[in-house]
Amino acid sequence: MEIKEIIRSLPLFSSLSDEDIAKTLESLKEEVYDKGEYIFMEGDPSEWLCIVKIGEVRIMKHSSTGKDIILDLFSPHEIFGGVAVFDKKPYPATAQAMEPKTVILKLPRKWLLSLIDRYPSMSSEAVKYLGSKLRDAHIMMKNLAVERVENRIAAVLMKLAEKAGEKDKNGTRLNMHLTRQDIAEMAGTTVETAIRVMSRFNKEDIVKSIEGRIVITDPKRLTEISGL
Repeated sequence: MEIKEIIRSLPLFSSLSDEDIAKTLESLKEEVYDKGEYIFMEGDPSEWLCIVKIGEVRIMKHSSTGKDIILDLFSPHEIFGGVAVFDKKPYPATAQAMEPKTVILKLPRKWLLSLIDRYPSMSSEAVKYLGSKLRDAHIMMKNLAVERVENRIAAVLMKLAEKAGEKDKNGTRLNMHLTRQDIAEMAGTTVETAIRVMSRFNKEDIVKSIEGRIVITDPKRLTEISGL
């Protein structure tokens, strides 16, 4: 998909005139990151709204104990870093490329805010974006605080299915390169526990690993476990 089509497909920019779309394209900065390379760090000034063009990105928090928690994952044509940009405060977490040659489109905050001043519909979309992020944060806090680990892992898989799921003959395929480490860090548990729970889900035919991808074969049962 061409960059112009990517921008047009995003609800935040759907109301822009052709002229402002052209100016937005001129303002974009395209950067390529290797696997494991940081796009921005927690505490960095939020100068850019980021869009995944190619690859996958994870947003994570580093704890004082050295344990990482993955807050979110982003696939092609998704926006990230927006909460800090709209709030005009430093990035609250770290963004890291998950694949070789991950390509990120970066839009300057000044240009984005100038567009929002002129397009009321962009303000509405920004509010929707912030609302969804707040809801996700509340769900994550609740899961980490009170839910059992299998419930948390099931909730992570359901969230990923909503974001990057594609139905095929086997079930709902998660189109992301996910390791058990990734799942553990999203669920706030250990790799060993994530492996054990995923193995049980596999034995109960709730999920399968097919061609290196997780496939949800029994979404109804997984939803029941997640409590969502």
